Amino acid sequence: MQRVIGTIIFIVVVFAIDLYVFQGFKVIVKKWLPSSYRGLARFLYWAIPVLLLAVIVVRAVWFSDSSKNSYFIFVNSALIGLFLAKFIWVFFMLTDDLIRLVRYTSNQLVKPPPAKHISRSDFIITAGFFTASTLFGSLVYGIAKGAHNYTIKKRKLPIKGLPKPFDGLRVVQISDIHSGSFWSKSSVQEGIKMINDLKPDLFFFTGDLVNNSADEFDGFKEMFSDIETKYGSYSVLGNHDYGDYVRWPNKEGVTKSENLMRLKKHHYDIGWNLLVNENHVLTIEGEELAILGVENWSAHRRFPKYGDLNKAINGVENIENKLLLSHDPSHWRAEILDKNPTIKATFSGHTHGMQFGIDSKYYKWSPVKYQYSEWVDIYEENNQYLYVNRGFGYLGYPGRFGFLPEITLFELQSV
Repeated sequence: MQRVIGTIIFIVVVFAIDLYVFQGFKVIVKKWLPSSYRGLARFLYWAIPVLLLAVIVVRAVWFSDSSKNSYFIFVNSALIGLFLAKFIWVFFMLTDDLIRLVRYTSNQLVKPPPAKHISRSDFIITAGFFTASTLFGSLVYGIAKGAHNYTIKKRKLPIKGLPKPFDGLRVVQISDIHSGSFWSKSSVQEGIKMINDLKPDLFFFTGDLVNNSADEFDGFKEMFSDIETKYGSYSVLGNHDYGDYVRWPNKEGVTKSENLMRLKKHHYDIGWNLLVNENHVLTIEGEELAILGVENWSAHRRFPKYGDLNKAINGVENIENKLLLSHDPSHWRAEILDKNPTIKATFSGHTHGMQFGIDSKYYKWSPVKYQYSEWVDIYEENNQYLYVNRGFGYLGYPGRFGFLPEITLFELQSV
């Protein structure tokens, strides 16, 4: 019932925005379309969101697990994309209405001469339309071309005091698979092939195997079990892996704890060493490197603090070089930087680069930067590194624009 009420509230809000933006849409239609097409344009303006909303209502009432269906994923995305585009347009229209109010007030005192050029009102509404259209087009492009456009980032990690046998060690990291969102298995398979082509010595996965339920990964186990390494694969849990965002038991009667057990079993079944506040010591030619892994730990209140770094370090305190897998990058500044100097590098994910933004060599921007001080790529302070992976999958919006899905290859260097 709560789900239905929430859906109704959402529909009311969307309709109010649609009604407001429609006033600007009529201006665009009148200005740019012949009179014979204006009626069709106005009909489509309302028909498309109404159809999408109808599908959302059907989903909310009759298909509680439809998030696993790619058709519903695309419908949700189309609705969200339209909503965001119209929401952007609203700001332009509010500006226009404010100017109208000022003009109306001034007209009570002085009657201005008629304008001989395009009015400011038309200019603002047109600018809003093209800005909103550009945003929507970017989102569509991000689904069609960006969702599975896996990119390989190569980074060197010069670690002070790293024993010589580990010099040149190749570590591949991916993060945030979110298998419940995938809509192209063949593309995912190609991404896994790219991982193997890098011939990693070590493979790290830094959390969020699923969106909510362990069974989301059932159709992908064989694929990810194909990842090959020389010294092993290691993984940790992310905030989405615990099932904290859905109700339990589910319709099959699976409890939250049972779901978590199934998810952990997935890691073991595909040959990944799941580190639950644990460590593993890698020994090469008599030299040691500690690999630590913690459960999700976030400095932000809305995300869980299940991780226990002290447990993860237990038994390897005397090893001078440690690598840490921790899903949330806020963990680094809160508990690792300067406090645990033998943790030379921390590997994280979680932010996805928000799957939208500007990601160039010289400038990076995404709305997520206003929530996380370390949110993408590499950071270094006092000979300690943090790497925030852009993520392998996607959540919510089934695409990526700017921040493409990432496979990272690190080369450890002894300095």
